[in-house]
Parts: sequence; C-alpha cells; structure tokens
Amino acid sequence: MARWRVFIVIAALALVASALPRAAAPVRYRFTFPEPEHHWMQIEATFADVPAGRFEFRISRSSPGRYALHEFAKNVYDVHAYGDDGREARIEQVDDSGWAVADHGAAIVVKYRVFGDRVDGTYLGIDRTHAHVNMPAVIMWARGFDDRPVTINLEPPAGANWRVATQLHQAGGAPGAAGFEFTAPNLQYLMDSPIEFGPVTVETFAVGGRTFRFAVHHAGSEADVRGFVRDVAKVVQQEGAVFGEFPEYEPGAYTFLADYLPYDASDGMEHRNSTVMTSRGSIADSRFDLLDTVAHEFFHSWNVERIRPRDLEPFVFDRTNVSSDLWLAEGFTQYYGPLALARAGFADLSATAGMLSEIVDTAVAGPGQRFRSLEEMSRLGSIVDGFEPSDRTNWSIAYTSYYPLGASVALALDLSLRERSGGARSLDDFMREMWRRFGKPGGPMEGYVSAPYTTADAENALATVAADAAFARGFFDRFIRGRDTPDFAPLLNDAGFAVQKLAAGRAWLGDLRLGAGGRGVTVTSAVAPGWPLYQAGVDEDDEIEEVDGARLSSPSDIGAVLRRHRPGDRVAVTFVDRSGTRRTAAVVLAESPHVEVVPLESTGGGLSAAQRAFRQNWLGPK
Repeated sequence: MARWRVFIVIAALALVASALPRAAAPVRYRFTFPEPEHHWMQIEATFADVPAGRFEFRISRSSPGRYALHEFAKNVYDVHAYGDDGREARIEQVDDSGWAVADHGAAIVVKYRVFGDRVDGTYLGIDRTHAHVNMPAVIMWARGFDDRPVTINLEPPAGANWRVATQLHQAGGAPGAAGFEFTAPNLQYLMDSPIEFGPVTVETFAVGGRTFRFAVHHAGSEADVRGFVRDVAKVVQQEGAVFGEFPEYEPGAYTFLADYLPYDASDGMEHRNSTVMTSRGSIADSRFDLLDTVAHEFFHSWNVERIRPRDLEPFVFDRTNVSSDLWLAEGFTQYYGPLALARAGFADLSATAGMLSEIVDTAVAGPGQRFRSLEEMSRLGSIVDGFEPSDRTNWSIAYTSYYPLGASVALALDLSLRERSGGARSLDDFMREMWRRFGKPGGPMEGYVSAPYTTADAENALATVAADAAFARGFFDRFIRGRDTPDFAPLLNDAGFAVQKLAAGRAWLGDLRLGAGGRGVTVTSAVAPGWPLYQAGVDEDDEIEEVDGARLSSPSDIGAVLRRHRPGDRVAVTFVDRSGTRRTAAVVLAESPHVEVVPLESTGGGLSAAQRAFRQNWLGPK
C-alpha cells in the first residue's frame, strides 16, 4: 500500500477513535488493616475523572437484603481528602452520612477509618483472625459514579496468611506486596458482594452443571467441613429441582461465606452470587440449624436476587427500601427452606410436623393479622428489620413478621394447588413461572434485574399456573391484600397431617408476658384484643394481684389458678393500674387459639393411599 494511503487510513482511525466515548475511569479502593486487634480498617478510595464543581461522597444508610436504616456513618471517622497533586483538600460534612469537597482537581483520594466488631450479614467485623466485610458498612461512594467499574485491593495485616472468599471477580491478584485485587462492574454489584478475608477453608462441589464453593472460617475440623458440604450439596440439588435449573453465576461459581465462631451473631444474608451465614454454633453441635440457614439463603439466589420485587430494584443506599412483596420474597423463601430440608432427607416426619406447626400457629394465633394485611406487614420491613425503637410499641400484638406469615400463605397455596389439580400443579410450578417471567430474563448488566415484578404480576403468574384467574384473584384478595387466615385443617389432612389445639379444654387469659411485681405480677407487654384480659381493661404495666380470689406472688401462680377452671368460666381479676388505682373486673376465660400440626399416625389413625401419595409427592425428594 502506498505510504500516503497508509497515512490517510491512520488519520481516519484516529478521528474515529477520538469520536468514541472514553470509558469512565474505575473507582479504586484499597483496604488495609493496620491494627486488627482494635477492630478498625483503613480505606483509601480514589475517584478519577471527577467533574468540575462540588464533589460529594457518602457512606450508606441501608444495606441490600436489609430494609431498615443502619446508619453506617456512626462507625466512620478520621476522614481526609486529597487532590491529584497530593495536597489535602478542605472537607465539608454536608449531613450525617455525607461529605463534600469544593476545590479539587480531576482526581480525589478519600482516606478514612471504619470501626467494626460485629460478625453478621450487615456489619463489619475485624479482629486478629479475620476481616468480615459487608460493603455498605465500609464503602464510600459518589452519585453519578454508580455504573463505573470498581477495583478493590486488599492487603492483609503484616505476617497474616489470609485468603479471600467473595463473589467479586478475581483480577489476577495473588498474595504479595500488591495484596489481592478484585473487581466489580458497578456500585450495585459491589455493594452486594461481601468479603471473608482470613484463614478460610474452601470446599468446592458441582451440582447441575454449576460450581459451588463453601468457604468457612470456624474452629472445627476439616472432616466437619467435608461432611457438612456433602449435606449442603443435597440441599442445593433439591432447591435447583424446584426451578428446574440454576441461575448463571457471573463469577463462574456461587460462594457460601460461613463464619461459625463463638463470638458471632446468628444471621444469614443473601447476595446475587453468594450468601453470608454466621452463627455462634459449630458444625458439630448445630448442624441442622446451620443447614436450615443454608436452605433459606440459597433459595434467595433465585427468589429476591433475580426474581425481584420492583420496589427493590435498584436498591437505594441512602434511604429505606420499602416493599409490598416481602411476603413472597422472604415469606415464600421461609417456606422453602424447611421443605428443602425435608426433601433432602434431613427432617423426619416429626421434625417436619414441628416446622409446619410453627408457621400454621403463626397464622392462626398471631394477633397482628387483625390489624394489617400481608402487604402491610411487608411494608413495615423498613421499620422492623433490625431496628430497635427507643419508645414503646405494640408490635407484639399489632404486627406479625412477614417471614412466618408469608410462609403460612405459601403452605396454603402449595397445598391448594396440589388439591385442585390432583397433584399436577404445586407451588413449585408457581415459582418456575415467576423465574421464567422475571428472573431468567436477567438484566442489562451484573447487579441489575431487567424484569422486576409487582404484586399484580405475581397474581397473573398464579392465574396462569392455576388456569383460573378467579382463584388467583380470590387468593390474593383474601390472604395477601386482605386479612383472612387459610383453613389449614382440610388442606393438611390431604397430606396425612392433623391440625389440633395445643391446649384443648384448658382455660386461657391471653399470651401474657409477666414479671415480678411489688404486690402481685406485672404485665410487661401489650394485651391484644380477643384475649380475655383485654376486656377487663388490663394492659402493660398493670399489676395483677388476684385471680379468682387467689393471691399472686409469681407468674406461675396464674397457671395454677387456670388449671382449676375451664374455658367459659367467669372469674374475678383484681389489678392495680399504673396510676395506682385498684380495680376489679369479671373475666370470661377462653381456650387458647394456639395449634400444632401432627402426623395422623400419631393420633392413632392411618393414612389412605391417596394421603400417602399426596405426602410423598409434596415432601419426597425431587
């Protein structure tokens, strides 16, 4: 080719290249641990290509998977900012979680410390043995930089032989002077990517063409881990069977991040391609409970991480994230955890009945449904999820958690679909339909979901699965938007279980919380409408002196009085309200609404062939 033609081609390519948009510079973080024994870490965040004008950077107030505020700024201190010339810039604190720099160049480096001494699914936990890092608790971020790629470099304490377990992408880093380097495609993915940095043991297994890593920091043996991971694989297989396939895990594997140490908080938190599970219990001593957490959290890799409510997409880090659909995102997951354990062979008939008892009793005897629907309970997640109020509430009687209450609705829907279709349809089919419509389509980039659902979408999916729009509308009107309680007895009878009163024929005054008092026993929580003592005007702080003429000196004395009576008996209650006024009221004793679920075999009855087949189809392995 002639030289002048080569020159023209090179010039044209240069013009084209100059016209193309330049990729945004990544945000870079460096984590160091100068004094892990004092539970703090140093973070250096570098923001490049910073636009002119005031630059604001923030620490999160909320965390993915948590719905209340956690105000992570309370543990951030010693904040400094530097320009690209290395000189320190003047910082203005704009609010309790935000800082700003007005005079800066094209790059800004922010250095700060974060204290953390809680190992769970939300906070930061650092000591001599490891660093357990939940990103919202430590990462400062800037608006407008949300979709920039991110690089994180971790440097272990001097002399520490630490490993990294995370769903972040490996950037080719290895132990050494440069530490460990990982990447995230954007802020959403970064914030959803916890890190366990320490002496982790990693076991790898494969199910359904996917790779899974179980990374654990614990005080047990390697044999404990290997045996436990074999059990985890069985749970993974059963939950994959619900959906018929596993998600595409973008890093190439799904990672279980487990911390089982005596000083941990007991917790579990789902993430897109990983989960955090923490417990004071050991694998040897708490195997079933730890598997229960595995079953719940792993189910979230479909339900909520990809089958995602629209009001949680994308997650916002500087306010509460309120959703009407936690009954499905959390409650249905709460149902499938124990179901997966039964199908995997870890819960016998008695244990399964116990788990069913818990969720059925919540729906039947919980007083909160009198006041709020499941949708309303879900929206309260932004208040009750890890939040400790300083003022008194009546949550004990006016709120029921969307976890067990949602699970009870999932149970009712599962059994109803099976009964209506002669076993041809079940809740598994509903979850597959939700996956097909809303989870499997994926998202425009890692960390995002392109087809989040609404409550109306979920109702439409049920109408398709049930082939009956009227059934779907009625179910949602009664049990999701309304306050009805399903009739569990005939539904469970199909599977060879009975619902029976837990204290049939015994007198009951209410689910009272009582403490010692100066002249009797003190009521220490709110009294619910429907409890016999409510009509007598007794409530929190009142001191009950006598019931049916018997003087009370301890909470157990009430039980002794009630054992002498039957439901329907009328007794006198003498109490002193908190103003000091003594009052006497007549109370009609009731029967406790609490129930339990038992196998029909334990009642002396037998199972029909249809009941046996129904139970096997429901609880048997897939």
